[in-house]
Amino acid sequence: MSNDVRNGQDCSDCMVCNCDKRTGSYPSFCLTAAADESEVKEINDLYKNDSFISKMYAASAEIEGLYYGKLTRLEEIILFAKKIGAKKLGVASCMGSMAETRVFTKILEAKGVKDYLCVTCKVGSVDKADAGIPQEHKIKPDQFEPACNPILQARILNDAHTDLNILIGLCVGHDALFTMHSQAPCVTFAVKDRVLQQNPMAAVYGVNSYYKRLLREDDIV
Repeated sequence: MSNDVRNGQDCSDCMVCNCDKRTGSYPSFCLTAAADESEVKEINDLYKNDSFISKMYAASAEIEGLYYGKLTRLEEIILFAKKIGAKKLGVASCMGSMAETRVFTKILEAKGVKDYLCVTCKVGSVDKADAGIPQEHKIKPDQFEPACNPILQARILNDAHTDLNILIGLCVGHDALFTMHSQAPCVTFAVKDRVLQQNPMAAVYGVNSYYKRLLREDDIV
């Protein structure tokens, strides 16, 4: 997207980051300075007074403050679940990440988390064509190719009354559908990036070398 079609400036344009340190001044386009004070107060009251939100917010801050740079994300998720009192965990996994998910669940059990339900993305398996996907948009046209089913994943975990759902390797878009339909709060352990071995930030780190094409002003396809 070219800068000339953007509607104003935002946090990605800011080189001051005064909202982080409060040691300077805000730029003219700062969203913190422009925020409605009554709305900010309303949200801060939620963090303090809503029991459900307050518990999650406090647990996040405590984990960051006490274990910064000490625990892996996997450990942080387990600790977060325990601190918010999540009794049953849901694990929504991509079929392509099931080997990693099996290790993940073994670690859960080793850390005392015995009550969980894992659901793969291919649950309720149907052919992509039956889900309205054209044959030419399959990886292998005119063959059975199972469609992912993130909504059914979410509904199964809803029916199981999970307290926290953990996403492992869901496709772009399927993760959005899952979180839209999940009744429990969601955290992501791993995301899908087939090219970069589930490390999408590598594309950002590589824009001055291997992935210079990402900064070209053209369409992806």
